[in-house]
Amino acid sequence: MNDTPNTPRFDIAPVPIEDEMRRSYLDYAMSVIVSRALPDVRDGLKPVHRRILYGMYEGGFGSSGGTKKSARAVGEIMGKYHPHGDQSIYDALVRMAQDFSMRVTLIEGQGNFGSMDGDPPAAMRYTEAKLNRAAEALLDDLENETVDFQPNYDDKSKEPTVLPARFPNLLVNGAGGIAVGMATNIPTHNLSETIDACVAYLENPDITIDQLIEYLPGPDFPTGGIILGRNGIREAYHTGRGSIVMRGRTHIEDMRDREAIVVTEIPYQQNKSRMIARMAEVVKEKLIDGISHIRDESNREGVRVVVELKRDAMADVVLNQLYQFTTLQTSFGVNALALNRGKPELLNLKQIIAAFIEFREEVINRRSAFLLRRTREQAHNLMGLAVAVANIDEIITLIRRAPDPQTAKEQMLARRWPAESVIDLIKLIDDPANLEEVARAYQLSEAQAKAILDLRLQRLTGLERDKIAGDLREMAAKITYNLEILDSRPKRLDLLRTELLEMKEKFGSPRMTEIQDLEFEADIEALIQREDMVVTVTHGGYIKRVPLSTYRSQRRGGRGRAGMATRDEDFVSQVFVADTLTPMLFFSTRGMVYKSKVYRLPLGNPQARGKALVNLLPLEEGETISTVMPLPEDESTWAQSQIIFATASGYVRRNELSDFVDVKANGKIAMKLEDGDRLIGVGVCNEANDILLAARSGKAIRFAVGDVRVFTSRDSIGVRGIRLEEGDRVVSMSVLGHVDIELEERDAYLRYAVAKRRALGEEAEAEEGTEPTAVVLPQERLNELEIREEFILTVTAKGFGKRTSAYEYRVIGRGGQGVANIEVSQRNGPVVASFPVGDDDQIMLVTNRGQLIRCPVHDIRIARRQTQGVTIFRVAEDEEVVAVAHLSDLGEDEGGNGGEDAPDGDVPAGNGGK
Repeated sequence: MNDTPNTPRFDIAPVPIEDEMRRSYLDYAMSVIVSRALPDVRDGLKPVHRRILYGMYEGGFGSSGGTKKSARAVGEIMGKYHPHGDQSIYDALVRMAQDFSMRVTLIEGQGNFGSMDGDPPAAMRYTEAKLNRAAEALLDDLENETVDFQPNYDDKSKEPTVLPARFPNLLVNGAGGIAVGMATNIPTHNLSETIDACVAYLENPDITIDQLIEYLPGPDFPTGGIILGRNGIREAYHTGRGSIVMRGRTHIEDMRDREAIVVTEIPYQQNKSRMIARMAEVVKEKLIDGISHIRDESNREGVRVVVELKRDAMADVVLNQLYQFTTLQTSFGVNALALNRGKPELLNLKQIIAAFIEFREEVINRRSAFLLRRTREQAHNLMGLAVAVANIDEIITLIRRAPDPQTAKEQMLARRWPAESVIDLIKLIDDPANLEEVARAYQLSEAQAKAILDLRLQRLTGLERDKIAGDLREMAAKITYNLEILDSRPKRLDLLRTELLEMKEKFGSPRMTEIQDLEFEADIEALIQREDMVVTVTHGGYIKRVPLSTYRSQRRGGRGRAGMATRDEDFVSQVFVADTLTPMLFFSTRGMVYKSKVYRLPLGNPQARGKALVNLLPLEEGETISTVMPLPEDESTWAQSQIIFATASGYVRRNELSDFVDVKANGKIAMKLEDGDRLIGVGVCNEANDILLAARSGKAIRFAVGDVRVFTSRDSIGVRGIRLEEGDRVVSMSVLGHVDIELEERDAYLRYAVAKRRALGEEAEAEEGTEPTAVVLPQERLNELEIREEFILTVTAKGFGKRTSAYEYRVIGRGGQGVANIEVSQRNGPVVASFPVGDDDQIMLVTNRGQLIRCPVHDIRIARRQTQGVTIFRVAEDEEVVAVAHLSDLGEDEGGNGGEDAPDGDVPAGNGGK
């Protein structure tokens, strides 16, 4: 296409898109950082806030006048200085008027300016606003050329690059903002304490940050509350970054027959209504059990949130649970990033104070220079008037004869006027320096001549002549003072100190946020009351905890008491006793493991069904909990132990227990299971242990833990522990102490023990048709070998059981069929559980109909492996024992009215416990 004379020509240069994107992105990023998101360390304001204050100052929204429509201010600011949306300007304006957002508010609002419940402010057309005295302190001296001005966005007017700021607003009101690749979050502080720290820095520029902390101990939030500990404060002040733990202020009140936690102050920047909603959620989710009712009684006088407790709730425990699960306790992440000399910098406390003091010294210096220059100009004009008054007759004659003002001015400038009568006034301002020459004749300047022409006749009176002299003397004092400020840095700093203390006197207020020296502990377990709990799990997936003291001990053969209300299709599958702080692992049918602690389980009474585990753990559809395992409370000991799994099909696997320390809320893979298989037992072990697997058919096998290698993977099925016949399954896994005793020596000791017991006439009771035999090793030899004899308690579905020495179960290699554990007959039914017990222990049996009995172990006879045992729990015709819990070293409850010792065979029921 040919060029024509009217066709413009362009020189197009190719530019790599990477370079253009990089340059454009950096320009955008710097624009956001410098012109939008970060505050200036000098006045603590972001551009939008600075423009709002200056726009309202220019628009006549001063503190001495009345409030005006906010829309009017927003329109003025948007039209002249801030070319962004009106809503962003109004939101920033509103925040500067909120006493729960700013430690020292800068705008006085009239109308609805929002609330700490998150309620939005009324539209700008409904609210009114004006500057308050604190804002005017930031703007003070703006007209004295103390700061630089820059063109506004359309280059039609000027705006200040920074405000003079008579107090350190960055620390007092804090700041928050997100830029590109960086963010700032600075807490609010008490103005009096902040100024004290600034004065301390003025007096000693080498002061350390720790010494500054003595004057400024920490943030002071407008919502009050409590700061927990000083480590986060110290870290933030030293490095510019830190985390400060905040708590709401609470106290306990007695309300009729119960207590209530009353919240009177909430953490800074937290939404009160959301906090209350979260409290209701955690109560509904059963994370906190002790709350009966929550209500908000806040009004114009302040915050008051009442949390009523249940009658049996511990106020301290519930309060700490509220701290853990709700925003009643939260943290403020300090990130002291601000613009320092136009560049974003992470500043510590001393650097912020030093930057402000340096800026204020510059403001005072520029102000003094400006006032000196202006005062000299005014004094110069007054000096001309004084000379004119001294020569008034000649001046009037000259003016009357002049044809026009210009000629009169030229004639005055062409002459030298006598000044002997005003030489004393000239000495005051020392202008000009050659006083002898001035005394002979004074040369008027053009400005002085113009002032004489503008002179009003009233100033020719004697009184006005005296006033001119007085004004000159006053201006001479100002000139001298400003010269001293400019020439002497100590006087300049002394003036700075005086002005800061004036701000403290005008706007200072008592501290609102308390700082407690107690450092925050991450959990609340120190205040959880230690108590033994009976944890009951049903086959249908329901769980609960009941205080162990609820159940009274009975002798064997009793009828028990109601333990849990279950449905026809559900029954109790597992029960154990654990401390409230005991950690537990929940193993699911899907091979997952979840972690919790006993005190987090729902508390119920013995007849309660409990709460579904699906509501406590993140179980998938069709997934149920197959095994619940209590663990040692001290997790630091886990590194010396392993965990061993056993499945119903006879497989075992060993892993390091430390693999399960860190279990997230959504669980982790524990073991791979084959179809139809499930976990029946999980235990903590080490190389000095043996494993005993007991099968439903009455078989049992004992093998060393070392026979099972430690697996590094958590998704394998393990190795075979016992070989089962078709239809059989493993019902219990026990971890035993391993003792090496030669077989011949063990048999000799067993025969010796039997003979000794017979000789003493202390034969144990025997089942009908069986040989009365007690198997107890001589204690003398046991002491000599430094071993403790263990007894294995085996219980069958029909409520029968017996104790047998663990030495009767010889150690063999894993994978075999094992040895006889107990006679499984129509009378006994299949084996339900088999585990080691001590003579002072107790056990708890639960049936599929929810009946429960607790009885001491010493009531159960010691017998050989191949016996039928004695009655422990008298069950009904269609009832079976489904779970047995081991209560270690608890002893019998005082006052228990259990049944008498049951004789062999049919036994009359005891009284039973209720």
